This record gives sequence, C-alpha cells and structure tokens, in this order.
Amino acid sequence: MRLADLSSPDVAEHAASGAILAVPLGATEQHGPHLPLSTDTDIATALCERLAAERPDVLVAPAVPYGSSGEHAGFAGTLSIGQAATELLLVELGRSACETFRRLLFVSAHGGNAASVTRAVATLRTESRDVSMFEPRWQGDPHAGRPETALQLALRPDAVQMGKAVPGDGRPLSELLPALRKGGMKAVTGTGILGDPTGATADEGRDLLDDLTARLRAHVHDWTSVGTR
Repeated sequence: MRLADLSSPDVAEHAASGAILAVPLGATEQHGPHLPLSTDTDIATALCERLAAERPDVLVAPAVPYGSSGEHAGFAGTLSIGQAATELLLVELGRSACETFRRLLFVSAHGGNAASVTRAVATLRTESRDVSMFEPRWQGDPHAGRPETALQLALRPDAVQMGKAVPGDGRPLSELLPALRKGGMKAVTGTGILGDPTGATADEGRDLLDDLTARLRAHVHDWTSVGTR
C-alpha cells in the first residue's frame, strides 16, 4: 500500500489501526556504465513494497532519492546532499511522520547514508519516537558489482545494460577504504565499479531479494514484538 495513493482520511484510518510507515532511502549516484543512477533507491523501494505485500499494517512512503554520495563526485549524474543535510532531512521527516504514525521504519539501501541515518534515528529515539532502521547487506562486491547488478536484473532488467558491464576494482573493501576516504571512488576505479558484474543473473538477484526480504521481515517482527531496537 503506497501512502501517496491514499487520501488523508484513509491514512488517518490506517494510522489509528497501528500502521507502520516504511520510508525507502536511496541515492541518485553512478553505478558504473551499466546500471541506472536509481539503483539504491530501486532496491530500497522494492524491499519496502515486498514487506507491505506481506504485512497489511505497512504503508510505503515515497522514496527519498537523494543522500550522502560525495564519494561518487566526478561521475556524471551523481547528486549528493551530503551527510549533514541527509541527517537533517531524516530528522525533520521523522518528526513529521510521527505526528501521524506511531512507528516509523527507514530502509536504507545506500551505504553512504549509514552515518546520517544512524544519527537521525538516535535523535528521534531520544525524543521518544518509535523509529527503526534496516540496511540490506550482502556478501561480495560492495558497489555496482555482481550483487547489485543481479538485483537490478531481477527488478528492472530493461534498465540494465549488460553489454556495458565490465570488471572494476576487485580488492576487498577494507583494502580500498583509505584511498576511498581520501579521494573517493575516482581514486580507485575509473569505471565506478567495485567488483565484477559480468556474471550476474536475474535468478541470483531474485534469490538475494528473497533473502533480504526475509531479513527485513524478521527485523520488523522483532522490533514490533519487543519494542524499539
């Protein structure tokens, strides 16, 4: 159920019944020459919509398609609002959402948002708001590699240009972090890819999507069963 498709009285009725508002958090940033800029936003939205399909008490808010993507500066199309603005946006959005909803869930599929989301959630919780966050994680390539390519092949195959997929820097993220922090993605990869997307398949993407959905479902169950986590 999409929040934006409902009228205000309809939303009030759902909220009075204990509805959870799930907010997908993504980014508009480069994902190599073969994936769309919307990749992180698409993944976050898909997870929220899958959760809502399984739980009638979940409403899905319009996605937030901007975040902290400064590490991708220099790649055309990347739009970043930075950590401070992302944190402030989420705090104010959370305060507004909690005027209607008793529970608020942020689902963030962009790793660069992690610090901002964590701080925003901490602030909202100190204000006695029931807010939780979920960040999908997977093994393997961290950016625009095999996992994200597989996910997009499952979600939006028409938006994936596999003919342009090329291997990127395949070193472990722990080894790349010093250079990434100093000079961003441009310092380690000219393609914008960390890993190798060339062997990705839609079947892999569907399996990973199922796994991430199951983890999100378990997270929400635990949160709503025992209180704020």
